[in-house]
Amino acid sequence: MAGADEGPEASDAGDLTKPSTPVDAPDSDRGPTPPSGRTTDPGHPAGVGVLLAACVSALIVNANTSAVTILLPAISEDLNAPIDQLQWAVTGYMLVGAAVIVTSGALGDVFGRRKVFLAGLILFVASCVLIAMAPSGVGVVAGRMIQGAAGSTLLACGMSLLSVASSGAVGMRAITLWGAASAAGAAIGPLIGGVLVGLTGWQGLFWIDAVIAAACIPLTLLTVKESRDPTRPRSIDFAGTVLIAVVLVPIVLALSKGADWGWVSPGTMICLVIAVLGGIGFVMVEQRVAAPLVDLALLRNAILVGATLVILIVAGAINALMYLISLYFQDPATFGMDALQAGLATLPAAAAMIAVTPLITPLAVRIGSRNAIAIGFGLAAAALLVLVFVRPSWSYAVFVLPLAVTAIGLGLANGPASSASTASVSPDQVDQASGISNMARYVGGSLAVAAAGSIFSATASAEQATGQSTAEALASGLSGAAILLTIMTAAGIPLALLMGRHHPPRQQAIHRVAAAAIIAHTIPTPSQRPAPAPRR
Repeated sequence: MAGADEGPEASDAGDLTKPSTPVDAPDSDRGPTPPSGRTTDPGHPAGVGVLLAACVSALIVNANTSAVTILLPAISEDLNAPIDQLQWAVTGYMLVGAAVIVTSGALGDVFGRRKVFLAGLILFVASCVLIAMAPSGVGVVAGRMIQGAAGSTLLACGMSLLSVASSGAVGMRAITLWGAASAAGAAIGPLIGGVLVGLTGWQGLFWIDAVIAAACIPLTLLTVKESRDPTRPRSIDFAGTVLIAVVLVPIVLALSKGADWGWVSPGTMICLVIAVLGGIGFVMVEQRVAAPLVDLALLRNAILVGATLVILIVAGAINALMYLISLYFQDPATFGMDALQAGLATLPAAAAMIAVTPLITPLAVRIGSRNAIAIGFGLAAAALLVLVFVRPSWSYAVFVLPLAVTAIGLGLANGPASSASTASVSPDQVDQASGISNMARYVGGSLAVAAAGSIFSATASAEQATGQSTAEALASGLSGAAILLTIMTAAGIPLALLMGRHHPPRQQAIHRVAAAAIIAHTIPTPSQRPAPAPRR
């Protein structure tokens, strides 16, 4: 729970700009990294064991996350569970992730990063088993919510373990590999999910993930040293964690059920009132605790706020789009694709993202982050606007270009925003800034999937009630949801103004990885701002 004031937060988890060492390492082993991100010596590399444990866990977490959307129709058919119920397997995962990702990093700082990472692995294995053996949709949703806590813990502590185990330029390369594993998992997840549905049934993904995660447990025990941050206050902001859930759950519930309940019905209004009260409580708690979940003072940084909102919109748009496309492509009344075909159908978007990634940072350096974000959102909004005019007669080929351009646009917006979110703060604030942006990634995904899914289902049901065919109704539902996503991405264009004249530093490999990690994680990039002078 929130503790008494014990002094300023000094967490170093995930901060590449300051040293971090195992608890048993002497002070002389600490090799500081200058704020520019350039090191005076190559530093020391992470061991193979910690690199494998962190990268493999990041790969399976992100592959699992992106694959689940493709699996929903198969799960629905097998368990006789409605899609509207299974939507919570996506939104519930993100809700819990948003509440836990910063807290799990704090727990690692205080009680030991290896301990918390191991707890995350055990919880991930348990959640996979629970989902694979679930007899109903409720069991799948419950397992996915547990998996949200496990996945966010593995991502937060995995990066921390790498930054503790390495330093300097080779340490930066280790984080780059971790980020590449995260981005690769997010990209190939739908394809893997599709393949496994045909070979093993939808449960196969979770059994295989459980085995891989279980194999990481002895690897971590044998090869990873324990570490913690002895300078950090020992209080954990559990109150803030709970209040984030109090804010988000009612909002997602209102977005999911508002079309059925009525947008101004008592149920919807009660949800919104609870969310507002939870938000007020959260601000009050964060102002009083020693180590807040969110340092409210950082919200005075316009670049960080702008970058965080950009990340929220990007994550929301891409998650919602993949959710809608999976349902539309696999419905028997439209294309009737199986899970493998639907997974293959997402490849143009993934391929476009991979192809454009090396160009994002050089372009942002040349034209500035503000212009790059505005152009990116403009491209995405234009591509999504095309989907507003979807018709049942459209072939899959008509979808390819809008999906690819949307991915390119969102990637172009995401790259500079991810970089700016950590490069715009001083080195001692990088951990907090990274936590805020990663929390926003989960929040954006949960809210957008809930809202877009609700519009899709409600519109399709209403159109069918008027006598339209199922195919026509589904096209109308997708069109309505595309209107929402178009408005969302267009709203991101003026957010670029908050970026001011921020220019990212010259491109390094880590910037390319940060740009690619649209729905995975914010990778801390080298800050151009000096650390604050020590107090006298």
